[in-house]
Amino acid sequence: MPTATHSQREAESFLASPEFERAMTNDDGQAAQQHLDAGRPIYYGDARFPGGLVKKHPDGRKQLVTVSADGKISVIRDL
Repeated sequence: MPTATHSQREAESFLASPEFERAMTNDDGQAAQQHLDAGRPIYYGDARFPGGLVKKHPDGRKQLVTVSADGKISVIRDL
């Protein structure tokens, strides 16, 4: 069984930290809007679509997508 790298352990530690929880709880959406304004899509979870992610494009279109273990994004349907 492979062991986690130092950077993987740091990432896991951050994701379990109170700082991360605070940042997620108080997210104002500014970073997401900056990505959209720069022409990049954003991805987020939605409880209405368990097991999938919503991909929002800069033009406002939304798609339900999945991401495979190797990082391949597949569109399930347009929303």
